[in-house]
Amino acid sequence: MHEVGMMQNIIDAAVKRAKDEGAQHIRLVQMRVGEVSGVVADSLQLAFEVTKKGTIAEDARLQVENVPVVCYCSNCNIEFHPNSELNECPECHQSYCEVRQGKEFELAFLEVS
Repeated sequence: MHEVGMMQNIIDAAVKRAKDEGAQHIRLVQMRVGEVSGVVADSLQLAFEVTKKGTIAEDARLQVENVPVVCYCSNCNIEFHPNSELNECPECHQSYCEVRQGKEFELAFLEVS
């Protein structure tokens, strides 16, 4: 479950940022997670519960914003939401167009006190 290692990095960054700002507690950790990031939402929540123990984020909630996939076709100069894993352009049917959004795994917001 690679989510534990990934979440440990997020918790470490959140704790550092909160302490740098003089906070004593982290109440909310908001993340942006892309549809094709390879992260499983249930595993992410479990990893959060494990990695926050013993930190100033111990009582924090995790809020996840799911980011949909957006692709770009250079032939047609359009952005689109793909209908398959091939990221095929709906106009010219070129496969494997550029993924411009949907791979995110990032800390977006902290609520601290």
